[in-house]
Amino acid sequence: MSFGDKAEVDYATAKGRDWPSVRQFNVFLANRMGALLDLVRRFEQTDIRVVSLTVVETADCAIIRLVPSDYERGYEILTAAKFAFTESDLLVVKLPDDDHPLLTIMKALLTAEINVCYMYPLLAGVGPMGNTAVAVYVDDFEGAAAALDTQGFTLFTEADLGE
Repeated sequence: MSFGDKAEVDYATAKGRDWPSVRQFNVFLANRMGALLDLVRRFEQTDIRVVSLTVVETADCAIIRLVPSDYERGYEILTAAKFAFTESDLLVVKLPDDDHPLLTIMKALLTAEINVCYMYPLLAGVGPMGNTAVAVYVDDFEGAAAALDTQGFTLFTEADLGE
């Protein structure tokens, strides 16, 4: 490996990822009355839907994990309102049509030795058929996407959220 002007380094960015992902906003809110209402109201007063939302609460603050139907517009809303937030990738997996859909997904990820850090359901149906799905945050996105795809699971992208 060499460094300097002639170094051949691949500078792939997160936008160049090759797995189907959805961006999640991690919004930091003061743990006080009305803070979550203010956040939700900013989305509900537009044509952007909150597709998924979960709250991680502590004594001093809360982290709101939020997936909007349109990532770029969601970014604009949060930035304009001056909310403190970060972003992260999720896999959004269609629940399979069997008696134990979560167990089926978990087995598929375990078989590939993928650690699930957290997961939560989407509030609205996804895609043109309004499919039920879960958002999954894992420690190896590429491996998880490949394992789920190989086993026939449907993974949704940001484009599917707006439908």
